[in-house]
Amino acid sequence: MISCEMYDYIEIVCLFKYPIEIHLKSGEIVTAIGQDTRLNDARQECIVVNRLNSEKKQSTELIELDCIVQLSILQDNPHFQTISCR
Repeated sequence: MISCEMYDYIEIVCLFKYPIEIHLKSGEIVTAIGQDTRLNDARQECIVVNRLNSEKKQSTELIELDCIVQLSILQDNPHFQTISCR
């Protein structure tokens, strides 16, 4: 379970549709646009992102919030630049 403060950062990313870079516990790095939050089929909290694949086509993905180690916004903004979720 993530902290309320972390959830607030996720909400900001989704509200403003910021381009983001997400570092996952698996070591994978995801570059995408934050869209929304919702529960997956296993009822885990997730961020919904639009990810650009290698063919330059967008795909919608759910990323479990508990799997996020670090999240960075990839453009200047008044809110935050990088947060760690450890």
